[in-house]
Amino acid sequence: MSKTTEKVPLKVEGHEILISNPSKPLWPNISKIEYLHKLVKLAPFLLTYCKNRYLTTIRFPHGYNDKTFFYQKNCPEPTPDFVNTAYLHNIHYVNLDNVATLLWLGNLACLEFHPSFHYINQSLPVEWVIDIDPSKENEPRLVDAVLFIGELLDKLHIQSVPKTSGATGIQIVIPIEQKYSFDQLRKMGQFISEFLVQKHPNLFTIERLKKNRKQLIYIDYLQHWQGKTLAAPYTPRAREHAPVSTPLFWHEINKNLIPSDFNLLNIENRLKKEGDLIQKVKPQQLDHLLAHLSN
Repeated sequence: MSKTTEKVPLKVEGHEILISNPSKPLWPNISKIEYLHKLVKLAPFLLTYCKNRYLTTIRFPHGYNDKTFFYQKNCPEPTPDFVNTAYLHNIHYVNLDNVATLLWLGNLACLEFHPSFHYINQSLPVEWVIDIDPSKENEPRLVDAVLFIGELLDKLHIQSVPKTSGATGIQIVIPIEQKYSFDQLRKMGQFISEFLVQKHPNLFTIERLKKNRKQLIYIDYLQHWQGKTLAAPYTPRAREHAPVSTPLFWHEINKNLIPSDFNLLNIENRLKKEGDLIQKVKPQQLDHLLAHLSN
């Protein structure tokens, strides 16, 4: 006799989603149904950075430490009628623009959400992100490295928001006026990165190959490009302690920073108190830096 799969109906936005194996642990202390409830709380924030973008998810059918995880770009099938999609380069992407779609993906054990840097059917990036990637898991110099970058941006009169990647690194998000090309942002990112490598050669590198970085901290300005992705603000990550990629105040970048302290179990209280820190920064105008680079 074939084994039946436990399914529980969940109603959201007028749609019914059948939740399979709701008691299955996706993290040691978070079951699938609990995860879905957490996603409902994250939705107003997470959807801001996923809707109307080409979405890549990472699926972990047996939980966060499942070695059979896989990246999913093409929309899973069968596809409910409430799921909106978009084509790009022969890939049928999900447009994560409603809570029902988020919970449908959560039921499929999508534990991470990685959107494009540009909107569907547009070519200009919506924000600028610089990824700071340490070469080792616990890098005590990471805080200093991020602060150096923040100080330089501040001297360039560019406001930014640091966020935990949810893994080992920190990403610096710069809200921008939507008029700059990926090429222009890459040119500015290269300038900033090369300046920091020159000023702090024992701390930073722009070496792409990890095996050649030694113990240096990688400034990845190349990842911000059409067709590439990074973890969205407020996405969960498939790591121990169920971390959430969380925007921070600059004063929180200090020696006491532990990225896993921002996780699915406590993120709701932080968001109620602080709101979305990225939305509190006005879109930045970067013409002055472009003009400098053109001289």
